[in-house]
Amino acid sequence: MSGTIVRVPTPLTLLIAAGTLTVCGGAWCQTSEQPSPPPPAAPAPQASRSGLASDIKRYFTAPLHWDRGDWAWFGGALVAIGATHHYDTQVRTHFLKTLTSAPTTNKDVQDAIPAAAVFVATWGYANLIDDRNGRAEAWAMLEAAGLGSVSGYALKYAVGREGPDHTSDPNQWRKGGGNSFPSVHSTAAFAVGTVLAESGSDDYRWMRRVLGYGLGAATGYERLKHNAHWLSDTVAGAALGIASAHFAMNRRDRADEETGLRVVPLERGAMLSCTLTLR
Repeated sequence: MSGTIVRVPTPLTLLIAAGTLTVCGGAWCQTSEQPSPPPPAAPAPQASRSGLASDIKRYFTAPLHWDRGDWAWFGGALVAIGATHHYDTQVRTHFLKTLTSAPTTNKDVQDAIPAAAVFVATWGYANLIDDRNGRAEAWAMLEAAGLGSVSGYALKYAVGREGPDHTSDPNQWRKGGGNSFPSVHSTAAFAVGTVLAESGSDDYRWMRRVLGYGLGAATGYERLKHNAHWLSDTVAGAALGIASAHFAMNRRDRADEETGLRVVPLERGAMLSCTLTLR
């Protein structure tokens, strides 16, 4: 960044940002969560696999296992959220000029379609060609988006931030039952997009990253364009989604044999089957 004036985020901003990234539990736990000593060869598959319930527990308790590097990533995310909060009003003003009608443009379903389409395409193609790795990738997308969205919704109602469609003041916290922070659309899009970007063969890594991170960035842009969120809402959502994606990818090898999404042919159609092992 250029310039010599640096605005320090308010304590409330940092507190809310800290809550966002603490609840997410995600990406930074992958380097700090040390695996237990390898068990004997015979019982290894059963001893090392604890199912979806274990993933949920690990996800929400991940900060307890962070090391110095994890906390450094956490601090960087806090700085990003706090810095973008400074520009919330300017970004809202810019996009309000592009709206042709009322300051509220409800496009929630429309903005969720791209991320959902990427997941469905990944899952459908993997089942079409019977690709086990593709099914594991689709499951990681679903798990990351699900865990991230649950955390996002919990924060929304705990924080109660008013959105730009209800107020011109980006500092309206817990005053009117708002649910703007963070952007769950951005969380889900970056969760799905990050898994797409960082999975698969390195031969197509650049293409995957353009599509994956482009999906997240485009969704965040649309939420701003439709006056549904402040800029810092989308940045917090992105951090939450990326963290959740890395958590799911880190746990994906375990999930491959314990969970599965597949199409079961029926006489007059097909049925989606999801298999989970809970211990």
